[in-house]
Amino acid sequence: MTHADESGTTASAVVRPTMISMKSVQKHFGALHVLRDIDLEVPTGQVVMVLGPSGSGKSTLCRTINRLEPIDSGTITIDGKELPAEGRALAALRADVGMVFQSFNLFAHKTILENVMLAPMKVRKKNKADAKAKALELLDRVGIANQADKYPAQLSGGQQQRVAIARALAMNPKVMLFDEPTSALDPEMVNEVLDVMVGLAKEGMTMLVVTHEMGFARKAADRIIFMADGVVVEDSTPDSFFTAPKSDRAKDFLSKILGH
Repeated sequence: MTHADESGTTASAVVRPTMISMKSVQKHFGALHVLRDIDLEVPTGQVVMVLGPSGSGKSTLCRTINRLEPIDSGTITIDGKELPAEGRALAALRADVGMVFQSFNLFAHKTILENVMLAPMKVRKKNKADAKAKALELLDRVGIANQADKYPAQLSGGQQQRVAIARALAMNPKVMLFDEPTSALDPEMVNEVLDVMVGLAKEGMTMLVVTHEMGFARKAADRIIFMADGVVVEDSTPDSFFTAPKSDRAKDFLSKILGH
């Protein structure tokens, strides 16, 4: 038995409960079939990076997991509970799923501190003192505690995206979804956001990340999902994907991305 086999056996001996499960998920936008029979299981604590060309269905996949996009058929479960279609049950489940988008969606008229405090007070019914203490702790964790009393417009894009991450973490989510979290940022601001995400990964947060940042994907992912034309084409480790992709589609994608 090879060393790789031994380490693989050891890793598989630790069975972690499934956090995200997608079974036979289909999604159309009109005549366009954007998700084709998606089956995906993400264990608790795993960091999954979703890669692929534009229009491959990556962002739609991410958005179906908390039903920002409804699916046509199939099932999606989070921590063993199937996603409700609507109503209070859906709101409760969404509270367990943190989401960070390309755009920061911060409330412009509230301070950074107030932005992070709002949802825990409204949704989790935390008292103001507890919400403030937690918000300050999280702002410190993402490296911007000194900006707490400023408004979003006074911060750089990278700082605003770190506030958005702190805001999502304030709900104590079971899983974090990131949809191209650095694509709207100036290049020099990208790493400060990726560093925060690497920290979360090391702490064991279950994460599904749609990204174009190949170096980050290779460094921080436990697993790579490569999508094209609404289908999961490859599902492998970062080393396998980047050094020996199996499909012609992935080889073509990587040659274009890494050839520059």
